[in-house]
Order: sequence, then structure tokens, then C-alpha cells
Amino acid sequence: MDTGAIKRSLESSGLRCTPQRYAVMAFLMEQNRHPTAVEIFEAVNRMDPRSSRATTYNNLRDLVEAGLVREVAVEGRAARFDAKGLLHHHFICDRCGNVEDIEWYDVPRPATRALGKRIVRECELIFRGLCRKCAPKARPAKRRVNSG
Repeated sequence: MDTGAIKRSLESSGLRCTPQRYAVMAFLMEQNRHPTAVEIFEAVNRMDPRSSRATTYNNLRDLVEAGLVREVAVEGRAARFDAKGLLHHHFICDRCGNVEDIEWYDVPRPATRALGKRIVRECELIFRGLCRKCAPKARPAKRRVNSG
């Protein structure tokens, strides 16, 4: 995404295009991986050391609330961030915490009676297991032998 497109996406979402917010968004748009807030802060400050940690975190919150960035919660680990582009699901490795994109497919909506008065905004699947790197290292489960 070019400079003008990033500025337009921020402004069309009701966000001012500050240098710090632009830097966060531009960094995320370049990523094929899902960095943590700390990784984003460090990368943005390597390019331009004017942004505080609080400003970076506040910009991430604003970008998530505006729907431009998704926060991917990884149990027991730091949340990761993903610039919204094409719709996709995620796979999270139980061992290394790596977050990978999974091609999008539509998920059936639950029956109205199951939702009650809840209003669904969106639905995303998160698959959990062992990634390609960790799966070969997995030890097979020990088989139990009945002694009786």
C-alpha cells in the first residue's frame, strides 16, 4: 500500500494521519507475520525514535477500534497484530506461538435461538495445534498398556 492509500484509509476511518500512526500502519502493512506491540514499537522507533511506547500502544488500540488492524489474542502470550487486508483465519502454534494465516472460508452463522439477544459483528476461526516447524519435533503419545 502506498503513502496516499495509507493516509486515505486512516482518514476514511475517522483517524488523523499523525506521523506515529502512519508509521505503525505502514509497518504493519509490510509484514507477512504478526508482530507484537513491543516488536512494532521497536521497529517504528528504529526508523523514527520520536514515538513513545504509550503512543504506539494507543495507536494500535485506535487502529483496532477503527477496523484497520486485527488483534490476534494468543493465550498466555503477547497479543499479535495484523493489518486487515484480505479476509483470513489464523493458525496459532501451541509450542512456539507462531501465528499463520489460513485461507478464508465462510463460517455458518449460529442459529438465531443460540445467539439469543446477541448481535454478531464478525466471526473468525482460530485453529490451534503444532505448526510445520514444531510438528516434526512432537513426541508421539505414550501408549498405555493394560496390565490386568
